[in-house]
Amino acid sequence: MLSGVTLAVRDGETVSIVGTSGVGKSVLLKTTIGLLRPDRGDVRLDGVSVTNANREQLEAIRRKVGYVFQYAALFDSMTILENVAEGLPEAALRSLSGREVTMRVCQALEEVNLEPREVLTKLPAELSGGMRKRVGVARAIIGRPHIVLYDEPVTGLDPVNTATIARLIVKIGQTHNVTSVIVTHDIEGALEISDRIALLDRGRVHFVGDADEFRSSREPLVRAFVDRRAAAETSLRLLERS
Repeated sequence: MLSGVTLAVRDGETVSIVGTSGVGKSVLLKTTIGLLRPDRGDVRLDGVSVTNANREQLEAIRRKVGYVFQYAALFDSMTILENVAEGLPEAALRSLSGREVTMRVCQALEEVNLEPREVLTKLPAELSGGMRKRVGVARAIIGRPHIVLYDEPVTGLDPVNTATIARLIVKIGQTHNVTSVIVTHDIEGALEISDRIALLDRGRVHFVGDADEFRSSREPLVRAFVDRRAAAETSLRLLERS
């Protein structure tokens, strides 16, 4: 449950939203494009109210935004080609030929380091978890959005694939000057790739700052996340020595 959240994201920056389970991180992300509407307050994207937008305005807003769903949320019965093409605006799907759609899909897959010839005709179940995540990112960016929202993009991935997705987020942000908002439990990755970190607690933004400010903060809630990260790193070093 959100309660009085105030957070401004600047054009072109990467902001990660962290916090314990159930504090409303994914809810906050969904209100950004009107998948959920707040009971009070307003959400504004490029100066336009999402909360008070009519259907036509909301569609225009959503064309600016790519959304990477938790667990990728691919359609099981559709090929990778069909899944990624779903990210194209309806107007583009009507105006582009089948060949042009395929070319756009191939370009998006190449951007997330997938070989189109190897995956285009496959179903999601035939791919690894890390590959499915990358297909989800490809679907989010094929429409060339100005903003990409990532909902737990590395959940369920091993460390290698987690690092791969983190590098992709950075690459996409830098290559296309995309504004990235990431909801994540991966505090280690968030500190590495984010311009700022926002800590959500009890429905409010409790802390906002860059990685150095986060690490040096004396706020008890922030310290709990920093100390957990330090403990995990120590455990990893011990395992490497054993």
